[in-house]
Amino acid sequence: MKPFRLPPDFLMGSATSGAQIEGGDANSNWYAWCQQGKIKDQTTCFRANDHWNRYREDIGLMVQLNHKVYRMGIEWSRIEPAEGQFNQEVLAHYRDEITLLLEKGIQPLVTLHHFSHPIWLEERGGFEDPRILTQFRHYVRYVVEGLGDLVSEFITINEPNVYAVQGYYFGTWPPANKNIRLALRVMKNMALCHISAYRLIHEIRKEKGWPGQTMVGVANHMRIFDPYNKRNPLDRMAARVMDYLFQDALTKSMADGCLRAPLGTGAPLGKGKFLDFFGLNYYTRDAVRFRGFQNLVMPNTPVNDLGWEIYPEGLSRLCTRIYEQYRVPIWITENGTCDENDNFRSRYIYEHLREVAKLCRNGIPIERYYHWTLMDNFEWAEGESARFGLIHVDYNTQKRTIRESGSFYAQICKNLEVSNEMIQTYLLGNISSQYPSGSSMK
Repeated sequence: MKPFRLPPDFLMGSATSGAQIEGGDANSNWYAWCQQGKIKDQTTCFRANDHWNRYREDIGLMVQLNHKVYRMGIEWSRIEPAEGQFNQEVLAHYRDEITLLLEKGIQPLVTLHHFSHPIWLEERGGFEDPRILTQFRHYVRYVVEGLGDLVSEFITINEPNVYAVQGYYFGTWPPANKNIRLALRVMKNMALCHISAYRLIHEIRKEKGWPGQTMVGVANHMRIFDPYNKRNPLDRMAARVMDYLFQDALTKSMADGCLRAPLGTGAPLGKGKFLDFFGLNYYTRDAVRFRGFQNLVMPNTPVNDLGWEIYPEGLSRLCTRIYEQYRVPIWITENGTCDENDNFRSRYIYEHLREVAKLCRNGIPIERYYHWTLMDNFEWAEGESARFGLIHVDYNTQKRTIRESGSFYAQICKNLEVSNEMIQTYLLGNISSQYPSGSSMK
C-alpha cells in the first residue's frame, strides 16, 4: 500500500436519503411497503435514524468527519402530503437543516426523488402514469422556489434504472408490478421528468437572480458488466446487452433528450444538454453469463456482507468511459460498502479513493466524492440488517458511534491524502485490511 494525494480543490463528504434516515413519515410508498411485511428483517422506515428530530446532532457528526459537502434527500411525501397541498412547515424544516449545514461550511446537494414518494401518487400509478410529468414539475417548482435561495445544486432523480428494475422487473420493491413493458415506460417517464426538471430549476434560479452556480444532474447507478467467461462470445454479447439495457440507453436519453430504444424514439421535449455534472453511484461488478442471462460474482473475488464483489478498478473504468462520452465533471455521488463489523471498510475507502487520485492525475475531472453512507440506515428491502455507515447506529437507543473507518475517512477529508502514517494506523496489520471472499450468485 502506497500513500496518495487528492487535488487541493477536491470536495469530500457523504450521502444519505430522506426515507432511509428521517423516520416518522407514514405517508410514503415505502412506509406502505414496510407495513405489508416486505422487509427482510421486518423493520420499518418509520423508525430509521430519527434524523428528522436529530439533524443537529447528525450535522455535528459531519463536522467531526470534516465534511465539506453533503448529499441529502428531501421527501416528496412530507412536502406534498395530498395532491396539490403543500406543507409550509416541512419546507421550513428543510430550510433550517440546510441553513445549519451552510453555517458549518458544508455545501448541500439536494436530491428531489430518491425511490420514495407520496402514497397518493403511488395509488394513481406513480411513474407509470404520463401525468407524472406535470405532477413532478409542480413538486420541483415548489421546492426550488422555496429552497433555491439556499441551494444551487440539485439531483433530480436517484438511480432511475434501479427504481424501474427492482419495482417492475424483479418485483422486490414497490409497486411490485412485474412487467417489462411497464419498466420501460417508467424509465422513459423518469427520463422526461429529469429533462423537464433540469430546465425548470435553471429557469427559476436565473429568474430570481439567486447566488451560486446552478448545477443539476442525475445520480446514475452504474456497474461494470463483464462476461463470466471472456472466451465465450455468447457471454461477451450478453454482457454488452445487459450494460445497454440496464444503464446505457437510459443514461444517454437523460443526458441529451434523445430517447434510445427500447425506451422510445425521438426527442419529445427537445434535444439539448441536460447535465451540468455526471453523478455516479458505483458499488460493484456483475459477471454475466449468457445461459439464463445470469448475473454472477466472479470466482475467488472479494465480496462484502451482501455478496457484492469489491472491484475498485471498476470505478476507473467507468469514470474514463463516462468522461469520454459526456465531457462534463464527474461527481461520485455514492460509493461505499456493507460491512457490519467494520472489518474492511477502511481498505475499501483507500482502494477506491486511490483510483480517484489516479484518475485525477490522468486528467479525468473527478471533482467530488460522497461516501455512502454517513450512518447505518434503513437499507430498503434489507431493512436495518445491512450496515453501510461511517457511523454505527444502535437503532433501539439511536446512539451514534463513529467507526474506525469513519475516523480514517475523516482524516482523508481533512488532509486530502492518505499518508504512510495513516496506512500504518488504519490498514497494515489491521483486520480492516482483510476482505472476505466468495463467489455466490447475487
